[in-house]
Order: sequence, then C-alpha cells, then structure tokens
Amino acid sequence: MNSAPRPILDSKGLRPETRLVHAGISRTPFGENAEALFLTQSFVYDTAESCEARFAGEEPGYIYSRFSNPTVAMFEARMCAVEGAEAARATATGMAAVTASLLCLLKAGDHVVAARALFGSCRYVIEELLPRFGIQSTLVEGTDLAAWKAAVRPETKVFFLESPTNPTLEIIDIAAVAKLARLAGARLVVDNVLATPLLQSPFELGADIVVYSATKHIDGGGRCLGGVILASEKFVAEHLHTFLRQTGPALSPFNAWVLLKGIETLSLRVERMQASAVKLADFLAGEKKIAKVLYPFRDDHPQVKLAKAQMKGGGTLVSFEVPGGKTAAFRFANALRLIRISNNLGDAKSLVTHPATTTHQRFTPEARAGMGIGDGLLRLSVGLEHPDDLAEDLARGLKAI
Repeated sequence: MNSAPRPILDSKGLRPETRLVHAGISRTPFGENAEALFLTQSFVYDTAESCEARFAGEEPGYIYSRFSNPTVAMFEARMCAVEGAEAARATATGMAAVTASLLCLLKAGDHVVAARALFGSCRYVIEELLPRFGIQSTLVEGTDLAAWKAAVRPETKVFFLESPTNPTLEIIDIAAVAKLARLAGARLVVDNVLATPLLQSPFELGADIVVYSATKHIDGGGRCLGGVILASEKFVAEHLHTFLRQTGPALSPFNAWVLLKGIETLSLRVERMQASAVKLADFLAGEKKIAKVLYPFRDDHPQVKLAKAQMKGGGTLVSFEVPGGKTAAFRFANALRLIRISNNLGDAKSLVTHPATTTHQRFTPEARAGMGIGDGLLRLSVGLEHPDDLAEDLARGLKAI
C-alpha cells in the first residue's frame, strides 16, 4: 500500500475551471488519480459501539449508500465549490432534486408561487402534485414582478422559477424576485439547468436554493441521470438531509463517478457549444422561412438587457419557430441528418426537440400558448460539432418546409 497522498489543495482560491477538475477529491491511501468509485450498498464497523455511534451521529463516517457514499460526496463537494454553496445533496435525477427541494420544506396549508413558464415535469409538481398534499400553488407570469407580489399570501413559503425557461428561453429577474421572496418570508428556489453554474450564479442574485438536472450539461455525454440540490448548511441540516435519508432518491455511486468525470470538461464544452449557438441563432435569424428566433444574447430578444446583466453568456440552446405548425416542424426535424431528434439537452451531440408533442405535450393548447409554446416551435440543443456542419444540416431542414 502507498503512503497517504499529499493533502488536496484548498479550492477556495482557485478559479471555476480549476475547481471543475480538482475540487472535492478525497483520495484513498492508494493515491489514485481518478476519483475512486465506491460501489457498495453498506459499510462495516470495527465494533458494535462504533456502529451505534455512527447511527447516532456521534461518530463521522458512512452508514449506507442511500444516506451517503464517498463517491457521491465528492460530487457534492465539487458542485459546492463550483456553485459557491455551503452544502449540497445529490439525487437520482433532476426532477428528484426539484421535488425534494420543495417537499422537504413544505407541509399542508403552505403556498407556493411559481413562474408559469416551466419545464413540463416541474409544472406538474407545482400544479398537480403539491395540491394533493394540501399545498396550494399560484402560477404567475414570471417576467411580471407585480404578479409575483400580488400572488403572495400569509402562508406563502416558496417562490420557484427557472431562468432561462425551457423551451422559450424567457429571462426572469432573479434578484428582483429574490427580494420579493425575502419580503414575503419565503425561500426562492431556482432551477439553473439551462444556464449551468458557469453562466449564471443564482446565489449571488439572492436565491436560497439552486437545483440542477446533472443529466444535462454536467454529464454532457448522454450517459446517465443525476440531480443536485445546493443550499445553506442550515437548510440541509434542518430540512433536506432527513427527507432524503428517509425517502431514498439516492444518486448511484456509479452515476456520481460519471458526473465527476463529465464535469471536468464542463467549461470547455459550454464555451464551444455556446459559441456555436450564437452562430446558429444568427444563421436562423437570417432565413426567411424562420418566423422567430429566441436566443438570450441576441439584440432582438425581448429581455436581452436583463439576460446580459445576470448571465455571463447566452447559453447552448436556441429556440425557433417555423410557419406551418406541427406539420412543418415535423418535416424540418425529419429532414435533419446530423442533428438528432431527442428530448434531452446539454449533450455533446446536437439535438432537436418539438416541445408541443414531447416535454409539454400533456398541456392543453391554451396552456402551451400561455407559455409561448406554439406547434411550430423547435428547441435546438447545440453540441460540439462544427457550426458550419450544423448550419448545413439546418439548411437541409429548411428546404423540407
């Protein structure tokens, strides 16, 4: 056996790109370079007294991988270092992170105010799941600060939003909503998945809790599912830790290991994908067959000033609308040969999605219209391919309509 490796460099003074590679590493005495993968359900103890003390929280250490695991803990520590959070807990999926961040805090009689423009599953949780447990909710136009303020009740405990929104890339003023939440005595939960921790820092804007689907950019290779909740140590200790421990939406140690390897290249991938997204948004905006292009950092985006004020870049997604509704959108998507049809995003491969029949298909046409999702809307998740090849493929789709 090798001697114990040198202590890990404190990541606090390191830049984000370096933290993505080094933060949170906990090496064994073997001195492995890559993070160790602890594929174990349970752990053993030297004595029964030690086991008792660990379950009582009097002795540090691991008990059961549903509660905590060394590989998962490294992923959580790295996410804390990148996001600037005090504490984090990983979950099996992004939706498990969203649901747990709300249910661990709320009880019957409480009230939630949420932006109307949400990912389909998030809106299901807010609009249908929570009311089953006596937790009421109000949906508001996210860009209307007066609507947030008017929706507050004495029992309001949580504000929830995503920005940019999926798939219309609407921008919500996080700092302003955070201020309203504080005045109401509520906590603000922000789903930051589209911006990634590199392009937007919700904690700096006043958010209390930040959630991610690590399935997206953090993995970046379409390989596994995962989620993470970031918050204060107090919130995790008083609300989240026991909820996760008892309900069990645990992240697989193997998936945590994959996510650790994926996050190392996050800055390189996001930089390249974003640069291509800018070029493709401009390309699509110059095409007569395109009715509308949505990209947060384009001058024609209705909230470009706000986007540039709270984000470091416009992101890796471009949404656009083709005239002719579903028929034209399907013709466009079916004609593509490089860009694949999928409901995922943040992948190394470019993917196109028709939200009205996939991520938001369960809503009525009227509800989708209220979120800005028409039958001709397509969402493009830009990957790592050469942007000229992608533009040529988009041109192929345009010819089909």
